[in-house]
Amino acid sequence: MTSPEFVRSRPLTICRCTRTSFVVFIPMALKSPAAFSSVLLSRLRAGGDIIAQAQSGTGKTGAFSIGLLQRLDFRHNVLQGLVLSPTRELALQTAEVITRIGEFLAEGNSSFCATFVGGTRVQDDYRKLQAGSIVAVGTPGRVVDVTKRGAMRTEHLRVLVLDEADEMLSQGFAEQIYEIFRYLPKEIQVALFSATMPDDVLELTKKFMRDPTRILVKRESLTLEGIKQYFIAVEEEHKLDTLMDLYETVSIAQSVIFANTRRKVDWLAQQLNQSNHTVSCMHSEMPKQDREKVMSTFRNGSSRVLVTTDLVARGIDVHHVNIVINFDLPTNKESYLHRIGRGGRYGRKGVAINFVTQKDVEVLREIESHYHTQIDELPVDFAAYLGE
Repeated sequence: MTSPEFVRSRPLTICRCTRTSFVVFIPMALKSPAAFSSVLLSRLRAGGDIIAQAQSGTGKTGAFSIGLLQRLDFRHNVLQGLVLSPTRELALQTAEVITRIGEFLAEGNSSFCATFVGGTRVQDDYRKLQAGSIVAVGTPGRVVDVTKRGAMRTEHLRVLVLDEADEMLSQGFAEQIYEIFRYLPKEIQVALFSATMPDDVLELTKKFMRDPTRILVKRESLTLEGIKQYFIAVEEEHKLDTLMDLYETVSIAQSVIFANTRRKVDWLAQQLNQSNHTVSCMHSEMPKQDREKVMSTFRNGSSRVLVTTDLVARGIDVHHVNIVINFDLPTNKESYLHRIGRGGRYGRKGVAINFVTQKDVEVLREIESHYHTQIDELPVDFAAYLGE
């Protein structure tokens, strides 16, 4: 196997585990999206099960979309590929990528890739399937629903992709995943993708994967090259004023601010707007039409600041975000990586700023220890890192 290109010259370490499976450890941050893709695509084409860990911004969605499409037979308009995503926003985004890549293979079948998410009519899902969908992208709840109703025929499925696997296999999604597997062919290829792969998730995969190839990044490589991480020591009652000072200090292309609760997201957006900072906000309890409108305005640049919960941390791709602010530190270490991965995507520079209260100090230390990184106090001239 040809070794991909790394930031510093260092070979892949291949550890053979069984006669039919092996682990590929990627010891350094990848230099380009092609580096991860070159390893992944060869494994997908081989047809076996895969557990793949990719840094945010490495082109993971494009890579597994290409691999998925290469495994399908477009001469037959039957469902052959299924992609499961933890949120409707990520499902819609993934379907858009698959559609763009696969439009030439589909040869005029504009409905070859269809989405199945909550908030839409089941009758519309029926029509999509009857139109000859070859790839389905959806959330677990809706896919379970249309499958149980007999609308989604699964006997011809070749590939199942579980995107953001750590979230998909968390306690809230595991039962739905297992229910879907009851309807799948035994020989189906299963591919799991996520930026983080905790040990408990790897244990869960043993229940439904057969001798998977594991493409894993060593933990010390997971803190995302190109993103500078800082903290500001601040007490809770002074966070808002500190945030206002930040926005007056530096010119920001686009930024995402994370808070841990829906109520705080609404409050923070209201406070910023009242201070003449034009911001949008989004959380899981908003109607889907409102969430789609917010994401659309943020992607096209009409809105430059997005305040949100972890809903947006998983895979939502907005290219020009250069600052991520954790107004609240996340409640788990894996969410931290997903959050800061919204900035500095595809080789761009980015800054992650963490507001740390006295009670957060131990949490910050745990994050540093977990990812073998050091998060420094925000310097006065941090704006220079963004090229200002």
